[in-house]
Amino acid sequence: MCSSWKILWIAEDYLMHLLEQRRPKSIRIAALLDKPERRLRPVHASYVGFQIPDRFVVGYGLDYAEKYRNLDDICVLDEDPA
Repeated sequence: MCSSWKILWIAEDYLMHLLEQRRPKSIRIAALLDKPERRLRPVHASYVGFQIPDRFVVGYGLDYAEKYRNLDDICVLDEDPA
């Protein structure tokens, strides 16, 4: 997911450096979900499945407190369940 990606920046920099040493013809980034409003630094994904608003999503492997990751769909987590 392209959002704030603060931790992912370190991994991205490391992986890009590692991959560039192997001199590939090209390197592309793919993201299923893109949250451009959350970005603190530019991230260019060549392939984006869906651009979504700045809402917390769960399902399809995305979880909240170890819950909901087994949902078959990606859903917005209700901030006020009452």
